[in-house]
Amino acid sequence: MTEEWRGWREAARTALYGDEGFYRSPVRSPQGPAGHFRTSVHASPLFARAVAGLLASTARELSTRTVALVDVGAGRGELLTGVLGAVPEGLEVIPYGVEVAARPPELDPRVVWCAEVPSDVTGVLFANEWLDNVPVEVAEVDGDGTARYVQVRTADGAERLGAPVTGADAEWLERWWPLSAPGERAEIGRPRDAAWAGAVGSLAAGLAVAVDYAHVRDARPPFGTLTGFRDGREVRPVPDGSCDLTAHVALDACAAAVARGVAELTDQRTALGRLGVSGERPALSLAAADPAAYVRGLSSAGEAAELTARGGLGDFGWLLHRVGPGTEVMAGAG
Repeated sequence: MTEEWRGWREAARTALYGDEGFYRSPVRSPQGPAGHFRTSVHASPLFARAVAGLLASTARELSTRTVALVDVGAGRGELLTGVLGAVPEGLEVIPYGVEVAARPPELDPRVVWCAEVPSDVTGVLFANEWLDNVPVEVAEVDGDGTARYVQVRTADGAERLGAPVTGADAEWLERWWPLSAPGERAEIGRPRDAAWAGAVGSLAAGLAVAVDYAHVRDARPPFGTLTGFRDGREVRPVPDGSCDLTAHVALDACAAAVARGVAELTDQRTALGRLGVSGERPALSLAAADPAAYVRGLSSAGEAAELTARGGLGDFGWLLHRVGPGTEVMAGAG
């Protein structure tokens, strides 16, 4: 424990990714992220099947039978495991798990486990709830109308205002998250913009997808979104390594940070609908003709409904960035 006051970016980086950090320590988080919060990957195998369909459509567009799947923020490899089990016959997938934690012992041996995003790959880079864990500075407007960096104390999460926000951070706020009234807060997303630009830049050709809690310039939350999660519950954000630290992502700023390719920003409900994930219930007549199939259809419809629900997972932002030959926005993929 330390009483040192630090900016939120430095404090969160240590708390999440330091040697004893939340994502590295097998003692603090033995089950990985799945032990603390539920993502679309954990909600239903339909999500992994949709990503497998995205891989297949990308392979067709690139006229190849071999594609990479780069899972950024791979957790314990749950998405990779699901996709490898759902890949259509005839498609060869080279899977990469990008994660700071050690390789899970039971993971499929085909998976290349690495701490950094591999370079010059062709296929799909998929970042599910990764950017929200890229640490950023927090700013708050003081009583005189000046945006200042928020400093935090590691031991208990107490905060105080520090120096005025200047330079590139101030320019980012002015363009992407203008602040004016005292007490207004923002998460300065420049590190996420850079992280996303680097991830897209790692592709020789294919599709990069970021899926995350998100907001856009015209609908920024006035007091920010920084929070914590532990054991499946939202908790006060304290940067001591005991909890996940997350903040929603300005995906529109991330999209603008990439100079190459074509980007589209949509929501999960729309994206998964294009990939065949539907909450439509099976016809009642199937109950008499094939009761087992009807029950399976009901179960699948329920899972699909959760993945696409308004006010829930369906509202997650999807940033799709296509690079390489024939860069077109995804339409009717799958």
